[in-house]
Amino acid sequence: MNPKDYKYTKEHEWLKVEGDIGTIGITSYAQEQLGDIVSVEFPKVGKEFSAGESLALIDSMKTTSDVYAPVSCEVAELNNELESRPELMNEDPYKEGWVVKIKIKKPEELEKLMSVEEYEAFLAKESESS
Repeated sequence: MNPKDYKYTKEHEWLKVEGDIGTIGITSYAQEQLGDIVSVEFPKVGKEFSAGESLALIDSMKTTSDVYAPVSCEVAELNNELESRPELMNEDPYKEGWVVKIKIKKPEELEKLMSVEEYEAFLAKESESS
């Protein structure tokens, strides 16, 4: 279900790393919790964020949710397709439904992110406690 070569956060973002560029999106679990996504509020290209800072907002039929920067970064590209088709985040959260591409500023922060196995164990623990 969750791609093996991605990194994950406790806030349910994923990060696909290719060199010093990362692609950020929300996990399948996150999109299920949000329900039907109706819009995305993007940051500006070139804006810098520290790890853990909110870099985008997702509006769904149920709520508004932040997308947090998994690592310190500079926004390099936006998924403009989401402006007209925000439902891509529900339909294909790991491919077409990505949110932003970033330049990774502090590669050492990648070590703090979870592997797919760690993320799935985290999800299992979360569902036990709810």
